[in-house]
Amino acid sequence: MSSRPFPGRRGVLRGSLAASAALTLPVGLGAAPALALSGRPGAGWGVQTGDVTANSGLVWVRSDRPARMIVETSATESFRNPRRWHGPLLGAGTDFTGTTRLHGLPSGQEIHYRVVLADPQDPRRTGEPVTGSFRTVSQRRRDGVRFVWSGDLAGQGWGINPELGGYRIYDAMAALDPDFFLCSGDNIYADGPIAETVTLPDGRIWRNITTEEKAKVAETLAEFRGNFRYNLLDASTFNGGCSPKLSDLQKRQSPASRTGMTRKAGPGRPLSLATVHRGRVLVPGM
Repeated sequence: MSSRPFPGRRGVLRGSLAASAALTLPVGLGAAPALALSGRPGAGWGVQTGDVTANSGLVWVRSDRPARMIVETSATESFRNPRRWHGPLLGAGTDFTGTTRLHGLPSGQEIHYRVVLADPQDPRRTGEPVTGSFRTVSQRRRDGVRFVWSGDLAGQGWGINPELGGYRIYDAMAALDPDFFLCSGDNIYADGPIAETVTLPDGRIWRNITTEEKAKVAETLAEFRGNFRYNLLDASTFNGGCSPKLSDLQKRQSPASRTGMTRKAGPGRPLSLATVHRGRVLVPGM
């Protein structure tokens, strides 16, 4: 990722601040709002952080319906005298996802945050807050940097197996308390469906969590989004509890990019659905 300073430790994802002076939070958010009730926005996919520098960071969240994203930060878990950030309105155009950039943060410090989703029509109606923390980059280089890396998530039909604890590797990586996690692609396998079961050579059955979008080759925007959303179903620390994440976007997000394919899709070069299903298509930008 560009030439930004190395990110800090633990937490939530990216962001772009969208000022919203018209929106005000319920009085007393210093004490966390009441738990989400029916009809209130929910953040069941957790939160993630990334692009953490010495004085900034990005926070990501996904709502289950239209909502205003609000982030609060504090030097302590008590959230006494929190700093408030008004984020974007989350809607169908972004699959109800959004990011908020936090800036002006102290360097080399643990930042506690919580994300609250508010009803756009009634800001007093908020969902259950989702909390986390990360450490901003120290300006003292001698402090050193610790990071972990991995890649190729949920490929070749091997998905989230709850019987084995899901993506357990993320718990192991989080235990090392790294400054950041480098995901060296592939983040999704859009042309690799995940079946409910896979029979192993010894006769045992591998059981996947699967979804409508992951049960077939992705062909629509909704299905591509569903491929990314699939990984958020995992209960491990990947879903919010791990370190800020950096993704290597140079790798194609398809296993077919490494199988000697020779044909590219693009303007004026339509491809048949049969070609897509054979996994012989390299889509520019994927």
